[in-house]
Amino acid sequence: QVALVESGGGLVQAGGSLRLSCAASGRTFSSYVMGWFRQVPGKEREFVAAISWSGGSTEHLNSVKGRFTISRDTAKNTVYLQMNSLKPEDTAIYYCAASGRRPSSWSVPINYDYWGQGTQVTVSS
Repeated sequence: QVALVESGGGLVQAGGSLRLSCAASGRTFSSYVMGWFRQVPGKEREFVAAISWSGGSTEHLNSVKGRFTISRDTAKNTVYLQMNSLKPEDTAIYYCAASGRRPSSWSVPINYDYWGQGTQVTVSS
């Protein structure tokens, strides 16, 4: 089992920045890919970014490239999502996820085994 706890969400004005953290505990050695997703009420969960736990390879949603950066600190078992130049359309609940497999696609929610409780990000215009 892997437990994930997100933090760092909040209210920010457009153009501002936030850094989300996801602390992982449990069998983290078995987690291969860590991802961030977001969801707005009434819409499907959307992939934002992912990183391989050991190799540092990353993938980002096209609309956040250049603004968001995923990173990880393996010593702290923590994954981060640095979000800059935030826009009102980035408003959502952000979820951290972990996959114990080697998924062919990092952007599909069903390929992840564990999820955090989510943290709200609200960007005002």
